[in-house]
Amino acid sequence: MKVIIIDDELAMHLIMNRMLGKIDEVEIMGSFQETAAAFAFLQKQEIDMIFMDISMPKESGLEFAQRLREQGSRAKLVFVTSHKEYALPAFGVYAYDYMVKPVMQERLRQTILKALSEGAPTMPAEETKAAPTKVLFNCLGRMEIRSAHDEIVKWKTSKSAELFGYLSLHKGRLVSRARLIEDIFGGMPRKNAESYLNTTAYQLRKLLETNGLKGSLHSDGVHYGLNLNEARFDMFSFEEGCKQMGLIHDENIEEALELEQLYVGDLFGDRAYPWAWSEIERFSQMYIAFSQRLCSALLQRGDTASAIRLLTKQTLMNELDEETIKLLMSAHAMQKNKVGLVHQYIKFVDMLHDEMGVSPSLEITMLYERLLRELDTYWKQHDGKDI
Repeated sequence: MKVIIIDDELAMHLIMNRMLGKIDEVEIMGSFQETAAAFAFLQKQEIDMIFMDISMPKESGLEFAQRLREQGSRAKLVFVTSHKEYALPAFGVYAYDYMVKPVMQERLRQTILKALSEGAPTMPAEETKAAPTKVLFNCLGRMEIRSAHDEIVKWKTSKSAELFGYLSLHKGRLVSRARLIEDIFGGMPRKNAESYLNTTAYQLRKLLETNGLKGSLHSDGVHYGLNLNEARFDMFSFEEGCKQMGLIHDENIEEALELEQLYVGDLFGDRAYPWAWSEIERFSQMYIAFSQRLCSALLQRGDTASAIRLLTKQTLMNELDEETIKLLMSAHAMQKNKVGLVHQYIKFVDMLHDEMGVSPSLEITMLYERLLRELDTYWKQHDGKDI
């Protein structure tokens, strides 16, 4: 199957090339940062499937798809985007599939195999059907269960989701009923809390059994434990990846970009359970440290757009992290963006003053002044133009 990738971020090119490269049936014919070049290529080359972003400058993915359809293109269109709200318009231009970032390898593989089976109807269905994978629990930025067939499974109740999150962090270790009642059902009369815990545990056990995880929730009458060796967790995959990822360089930067995509947001998303605050903070700091190393590697490659995207994501988590601001200023300077550099520094100075009543460190001030001098020199050498 011949495919192309259209995305304005080079980082996504690296990620998609790496993931698609693992699927033997796929031949990647090209990667494009804007639709004009992709359109010119498609005038000369027959393509089976197009993977493209929706939010792009000049012409959006939806507009481009409409143009292709009006021209009579029958290529299968797969939108890969961070925005769930575009799903309905996407299928309005006869999209073949719609994937919300981060894209999982098995999800991608299923789409490819489904398309291949439709293109070759004589092939027995058994040979093209993707083998079921493990149940996936997404706990970074949300609380989500995905079945072995990549279907979202609804929690029975909010408390069953909370009990699952609590026990999952203990990684199979037994937790006493007394502690669960205190941390999850605190404030209730003891008798009501006991009953509520029993009901919640029953709901969680049935949910797990329905998804092929029979016997995963066990109890000895005094404790509960969760053994999910037959499931996958984005939070544990992310943590293990960060531990194994040493120096980030050209040979592993694609793997690092894939790993970064796992961190959709803080642990458990908007369900900021009080008992999880220390773990939420630990994962947040783990992400920031890893992402800063990745951004440094991206800047060394000259991919400032991808670095700025990731650094902006970091500022949403901690606007006062000095290392993040230093990297952002360096990225703006590499883009010869004096306005961006000045704006970033002044915004940081104002926030420090308003939030903490302090001034920026000498180190960050000296970096700002050096970058500013270098930019002034650069623009003076280019016909005296400034920005």
